[in-house]
Amino acid sequence: MIPAGFPAGGVSPAHGVNRRRFIAAAAAAAVPAMLPSNLLADAVAERAPSSETWAAQLHGSLDESQRKVLCREFDDPLRDKVDNNWMITGRSIRDVLRPDQQDLVRQIFRSLHQPEHADAMMRQMVEDSEGKGFEGGTSVALFGKPGTGRFEFVLTGRHCTRRCDGDAVAGAAFGGPIFYGHQAGPKDEEPADHPGNVFWYQAMRANELYRALDGKQRARALVDGRSRPERATETVRLSSKREGLPGLRAADMTADQRGLLRDVMRDLLRPFRRTDAEESMRLVESQGIENLHVAYFRQQDLGGDGVWDVWQVEGPRMLWYFRGEPHVHCWVHIRDARS
Repeated sequence: MIPAGFPAGGVSPAHGVNRRRFIAAAAAAAVPAMLPSNLLADAVAERAPSSETWAAQLHGSLDESQRKVLCREFDDPLRDKVDNNWMITGRSIRDVLRPDQQDLVRQIFRSLHQPEHADAMMRQMVEDSEGKGFEGGTSVALFGKPGTGRFEFVLTGRHCTRRCDGDAVAGAAFGGPIFYGHQAGPKDEEPADHPGNVFWYQAMRANELYRALDGKQRARALVDGRSRPERATETVRLSSKREGLPGLRAADMTADQRGLLRDVMRDLLRPFRRTDAEESMRLVESQGIENLHVAYFRQQDLGGDGVWDVWQVEGPRMLWYFRGEPHVHCWVHIRDARS
């Protein structure tokens, strides 16, 4: 069935952008219109091409000169790097890719997120591009080859390291460590309530957990001194420790508090596509919720308002480190407890 608004003769495969929009519209048309809006969005997302599909299409569209810039062996150490502001090849997609290929990168990035969050995620990328726009502020690399079980697409820029791997990287959520962040507004240091920051809701949820603790628990969860330094991939090195990490261990929470911690973790994952969110929770659960430690950093409280801007959830094989000072930086690394 041809969706409304498309020509009856279809779209020529030579026109890649239009063909992709045709595919997405066809996926939407195949979903019953009577579904509730939230279920409709999920159903459309399940029928739409995945980020891996778009990434394979991008790989297949590259000419030899583009491959020399963008393509690496799957085991290249660069694939595992994460940072808060970097261009993985040193070249923007605008410098390397044709407009139709740039559109593919946009589709890949958007489909790494839940449909209802994709616009906000794109807005963050544009606002943080320092006037370069999405195409001028992002860089991509492709590792390995599609269809071999060893293929990963990595997109980087300011406040961004994102991946899609189709589970090529066993036991690693998101295909490896990721970074996201946002500077909302023209000033580097945001006000204490972080107006307009698309990720500040995550800190509000983490603070709800803090408020659910009793006095003794809060004293253990509050950490004096500053949080960990940001040093690219070293920032997300995993400890393998079950005890002795900063903050309050979840084993020392009540069952209701641990349930709230689970809910907070699910809400942190809310912007990301369902497959990544579900895998992340499985891997978190694999190391035992009771082994997670929640820490809030007293000295980095913007405005001195008792709403903790810098906090982390850390376990043996996971880290979710949120630094909301002076604006939001967030480092995420989650692996299987056995890896």
